[in-house]
Amino acid sequence: MKTATLPLLALFSLSLAGCAPDQPPDGKPDWQMLADAATQPEDCLLLVWSSQEERRTQFDREHDFVDGGAISCSTGTSASQFDAAIAALRDAAASGNKARILEEIGIPLLYIDAQGNRREIEDRDEVEAVFDEIFDPAMLDLLQRLDLSGMSVAKDQGGYFGLGAIWLVVDEDGGRPRLMTVNRQALDEALAAARDQAERRDGDVVPLDEKPR
Repeated sequence: MKTATLPLLALFSLSLAGCAPDQPPDGKPDWQMLADAATQPEDCLLLVWSSQEERRTQFDREHDFVDGGAISCSTGTSASQFDAAIAALRDAAASGNKARILEEIGIPLLYIDAQGNRREIEDRDEVEAVFDEIFDPAMLDLLQRLDLSGMSVAKDQGGYFGLGAIWLVVDEDGGRPRLMTVNRQALDEALAAARDQAERRDGDVVPLDEKPR
């Protein structure tokens, strides 16, 4: 799976130091703020923002941490970029417009079927040819229920939903993620887990209405 990683912190600090003015102006300049961030791995947002022309700083700070850790440190982009991609996928799935869903897909797309067979699709026309198999009603339903609060992250891999049924991956620092993996086997496992959880709740029979975790 193609993923983006944050710049190496040590090299980033050296490059920033080489570009620093001899006598910085009053206050802490941008280069110094970024150099400071390079020594504080827990605050990756400054590094992410340095790659973005437009920033939603307040939103990114408030939503950076999800299951698995900080979005910025794990994926190399910000919560607002994931939020935009999630909203686009959710709206596209709700519209039933195949073209809109295809716009949010990255190439190559990794598709794992219900039996666990892996297929890397490297052509957008090929994705369209097997679209109905990949995006069946259950997968479209999952896409319509995506929400940033239900996302988990894995270091240097991306953000995922439904035990890994959907993976969103960033291909450049600070960029917007795209749908790069669709795993039907993981979705079936997530649905089975939801049903088991419902049974333990004494007959609560609407697990599919819950947001994926």
